[in-house]
Amino acid sequence: MPKSCNHVSSVSKVTPSARGCEDCLKIGSPWVHLRLCRTCGHVGCCDDSPNRHASAHYRNTGHPIIEGYDPPEGWGWCYLDNIFVTLPDRTPQLGPIPKFD
Repeated sequence: MPKSCNHVSSVSKVTPSARGCEDCLKIGSPWVHLRLCRTCGHVGCCDDSPNRHASAHYRNTGHPIIEGYDPPEGWGWCYLDNIFVTLPDRTPQLGPIPKFD
């Protein structure tokens, strides 16, 4: 039987906290891809990035759902259920996202 996720009901329309990984921008670190917390709008970097700030944000807050955000991809992930989820909408970007080479 496929897993399901009841946490999608907690998804909110959010304003992204930064135009890039909020925490990497503060320390001058690069990222690979961005993830957007659909509870509070924190923008963090993915687990392929050196600092894995999106996962750290989940561990610190318990906010369960992220959105693939760079570029806006429309998919969601539930950390609690460890599955992809369908989001009710896509969050628009605030503007161009800086890239690291």
